[in-house]
Amino acid sequence: MAWLAARMDKTSVAELMRCSWEAVDRIVARVVVERLDDSRLDGLVWIGVDEISYLRGHRYLTVVVDHGAGRVVWVGEGRGVETLEAFYKELGYLRCKKLRAVTMDASKAYIGATKKMAPKAVICIDPFHVIQWTNEALDAAFRSSAIPTLKTQMKQARTNAPWRKARFALRAGRQKLHPDHKKLLRIIRAEREELHNVYLLKEELRDLFQIIDPSQAADYLRAWIQRAGASSSAAFKTLAQKIISHAPGIIATVELGLSNGRSEGINTKIRVIQRRGYGHPKAQSLATMIYLCCSGIQVSLPTQR
Repeated sequence: MAWLAARMDKTSVAELMRCSWEAVDRIVARVVVERLDDSRLDGLVWIGVDEISYLRGHRYLTVVVDHGAGRVVWVGEGRGVETLEAFYKELGYLRCKKLRAVTMDASKAYIGATKKMAPKAVICIDPFHVIQWTNEALDAAFRSSAIPTLKTQMKQARTNAPWRKARFALRAGRQKLHPDHKKLLRIIRAEREELHNVYLLKEELRDLFQIIDPSQAADYLRAWIQRAGASSSAAFKTLAQKIISHAPGIIATVELGLSNGRSEGINTKIRVIQRRGYGHPKAQSLATMIYLCCSGIQVSLPTQR
C-alpha cells in the first residue's frame, strides 16, 4: 500500500485495494513512523531550510534538507521562529554544534531561530532570493521610467506584449537574450540611460554568484553597494540598504558555494505530490507523504524482497 501511495494518488490506491482513503492514509503514516529513523539527523553539516505552502497558500510547512544526502530530514507545520526552533531542539545541542552552514531565504524567523539555537552555523542567503530582490527593484525602476518608444508600440499593438518583452530583456541574464531583446536594450540605453544603468547593476550583482572569485566577494559586494547607493533609482538605493543588512550571509554563500537549489528541487517534488493527491487538507498528511517520497525511505514490494 505504501509502495503504491508513493507513486499514485491515495483515492486510486483505495479503489484498487478496496478500502477507504482514510485507511490508506493511516497505513502510510504507520510505515513512515516505522521506517523514519532518528539517525537521519546524525552527521548533518550543510542543511537548507525553506517553506512550502499548501491549502492555496494559506498554510505553510517548513522543510529541512540535508545538502549532502539530498533528502528531507525534517518537516514541521508553520514557518515561524517556533517551527524551526522545534527542529533544532529535536536535533539536539551536540548535533547543532556540528552544523557548519544553513542556507535559507532572508526570513527573519529562520535567521533568528538559527542564531539562537545553532550560533556556530554560518547563515547563507540563497542567491535566488537576492536576484529576486534585484528584479523587483528593477521592475520598480522600469515602472517609474516612461519609455516613449515602448508606449507607442503598446498603443499600436493594443496588447502588453511589448512591455512583457522589455521586462524579460531587463530581468533575464545576458546569456538568455535574443536579438530582439538586445535591440530593446539598445533602445532603453538610448532613451532612458538611468534605467539601463540599474539594469547593469542587476547584471553585476548576478556576476557575484556566477563568475567572481570567492576570495574577492566581500570587496566586490562592497563596491556594488556603493554604486547602487549612488544611483538615481530610489528602488536601488533601498535595495542597497537591504543588501547591507544581509551582506555577511550573501558573502558566505559565495565563499562556500552553497544555495537553496537542493531545497527548491525538493519543493518541486512536493508540488508533484500535492497535485497528484489533489491537495492535502491536513499538514500531517502532507508531511507524511513528504517523508515517504523524499526522505530516503525505501519501500519494496513483497515480490522484490
